Amino acid sequence: MSNAPKLALRLSSAMSVDTSVRLAVVAEESGFSTLWFAENPYQRGVLPAVAACAVATTSIDLGIGVFNPYNRHPTLMAMEMGAIDELSGGRAILGIGSGVPAWVECVTPYRRPLEAVRDAVFIARTLLAGEEVNYSGKMYSAKGVRLEYELTRRQVPVHVAAMGQKMLHLCGEVADGLLIGNMCPPAFTLMAKDRLDKGATRVSRQCPTEITKYLPCALHKDGNVARKAACNAIGKTLSSFWKAYQAAPAALSAIRDGNGIEPDRFEEALTRLANGEPGELVLDDTFLAAYGVAGTPEDSVEQILSLKESGVTQVTVTMLGDTPEVNIQQLGAALSGS
Repeated sequence: MSNAPKLALRLSSAMSVDTSVRLAVVAEESGFSTLWFAENPYQRGVLPAVAACAVATTSIDLGIGVFNPYNRHPTLMAMEMGAIDELSGGRAILGIGSGVPAWVECVTPYRRPLEAVRDAVFIARTLLAGEEVNYSGKMYSAKGVRLEYELTRRQVPVHVAAMGQKMLHLCGEVADGLLIGNMCPPAFTLMAKDRLDKGATRVSRQCPTEITKYLPCALHKDGNVARKAACNAIGKTLSSFWKAYQAAPAALSAIRDGNGIEPDRFEEALTRLANGEPGELVLDDTFLAAYGVAGTPEDSVEQILSLKESGVTQVTVTMLGDTPEVNIQQLGAALSGS
């Protein structure tokens, strides 16, 4: 469908490399634009899966969603992404974010996230352009450093994950695209676009045109079965994020504001989820509309199409359920109109 946003697939470090490759091949055959690899703490590092998928596919883009500079110095990001771009024939995308505060704090102080991301983007982008870096940042520096191998292309796209207003401004200033993580309602995208524009205007550059949004997705011929699965997944993620972002008010605002749910009802749902109740007993269709895609393939296409109105250019789905390959094929076919 010409009016549809691009469709991408999220692969996580909870998956084995074999599973990632199997889903990657099906996604490419089904017309998906990008694979986004989510690297979560203390699960598998994603680079083996990215490399294996690079070899197993020929055209689909390979995005890191995301690396953070607290556990991976930006010079290392550039070294690794230049190699992935070489292996894939120029299909790599580097995603950089500040990480989840509570998770970062388990291993190192979570300090100055805005400066950390700014330094990381500048250093990695410069190295991936084949240039020497001489940069002293507020968090990270690199002096007299360049990548000592021939790069596949002059620039690997760099996208920034952002939730707070200052990080959105920074994304507009320095990035090629915005990554919107799970649990941000459609209204967040509208606000984010405005912040990107302001950031780009501040430095007299073109605003990033790529806005990628992550969403859990459940498909089933019985829409009620799909909605139940999506509610359970949303419940777990929403509860986990709400706890992990307690030290980041801007992130909590990004999750809550504009979700179309009354504040008292939202707080009650969070309490029930924290007490261990499953999402299918706590959440209703208003939560699904805010935080996920669920139903028959045809239902899901309607929901994905509606997201383009908020400014999303690429929808990245986490495919739920026991038959992800079948569901990837179904969603790709339904969105293409075939």
